[in-house]
Amino acid sequence: MIFFLLSPLFIAAHAYFVYEGFKWIDTLRLPRGLGRFVKILAAVLWAVFSLSIFAAYFIPAGVTRESSPMLYILRRTLKKSGNYNLGVLIYMGMSFAVILIGRLIEYFKLKKEGIEPKQVFGSALYRNKRAVMGVLNIVFIVLLMWYGVAHGKDIKLNTYEIELSKQVEGSSGIRIALVADMHLGYSIGCEQMEKMADMINASSPDIVIMAGDIFDNEYEALDDPERLIEIFSSIKSRYGAYAVYGNHDIEEKIIGGFTFDYSNPAKAAGKEMNEFLDKAGITLLLDDLVLIDDAFYVYGRPDYSKPGNGTGKRKAPEEITAGLDMSKPLIVIDHQPRELQALADAGVDIDLCGHTHDGQIFPANILLKFISENSYGYKKVGEMDDIVTSGVGLFGPYMRVGTISEVCNIKIRFTE
Repeated sequence: MIFFLLSPLFIAAHAYFVYEGFKWIDTLRLPRGLGRFVKILAAVLWAVFSLSIFAAYFIPAGVTRESSPMLYILRRTLKKSGNYNLGVLIYMGMSFAVILIGRLIEYFKLKKEGIEPKQVFGSALYRNKRAVMGVLNIVFIVLLMWYGVAHGKDIKLNTYEIELSKQVEGSSGIRIALVADMHLGYSIGCEQMEKMADMINASSPDIVIMAGDIFDNEYEALDDPERLIEIFSSIKSRYGAYAVYGNHDIEEKIIGGFTFDYSNPAKAAGKEMNEFLDKAGITLLLDDLVLIDDAFYVYGRPDYSKPGNGTGKRKAPEEITAGLDMSKPLIVIDHQPRELQALADAGVDIDLCGHTHDGQIFPANILLKFISENSYGYKKVGEMDDIVTSGVGLFGPYMRVGTISEVCNIKIRFTE
């Protein structure tokens, strides 16, 4: 519902872009008929592009390639277009903000010098300047979008080394492959997951941890569910793969990355999501504990904001560790990096998270550092080691700027 509340601002921003576009077209001094045609064409194309995010919402979610091929293709096309549009909106907004600030500075400077701004802004020299600025702005947005999309597809391997002051008989350490935020759906599919699986297998992990947001809410958005199950099944490790659900692993409509009925934490994942993980050989932990090889514990927490299971509750940190043999290492999987100090105080050794995407696009990655307990990477909290991955996939704008898509290779060494 958040997106609909913000929709007037969204529409106003795009209307302003069209207005500025018309002003720029005027600087090109095209013949009147041609200029009018270019404006109409640009306005229609931009309206289709900007409103695609709303149009996709009203196409029935249940349509399949078999039941209605045209509607199925149209829905996917509109959804993808809407996701790209959000990226354009963000950076066009930033670009125009800079231009407007520049105009205001120039306006007040002229006023201070006793020069009438209208005379300057209406001059041929200023029109030429505006024409050049328009071209530079278009080039900037196109190049940034191209980079953001290409960079988002590129998955990096990020290695962490942790020393844990606990002894495990017969083992000097373990290797963990940590991934999160795949957001399988309209933007992320088989191609990205094949890269992820190959990278995980190349790192030869002892155990694979998936820290939530495996799906992007709408299961029918998966490009090829059976192939995706095959890809996830191909991931190999000594002790298998364990997962928790995140706030997007809930079967509900999504628009612009925002979900509906967000205030209902009891909403659970769809049946098809559970079956997907089961077929792929991934063990889902819902406030569950497993003892691996009688050597170390892995505990999976339900999501902080949407615990699901129809209950809307999850165990407190002290309940997780109650009655455990704390001489054994305890690894907790928690989608959102929350309650870090409480987990550390309860005796958790390692906390593995996702959710943040490291902000995904600049400057969100900088702003996030001020509002998140750990926005990205490694953090020591008391005696606990916390690692937050920026994720493999993307949500909302299909682009990354200033952040990376990654698989985390965590090497844990037992030192006691």
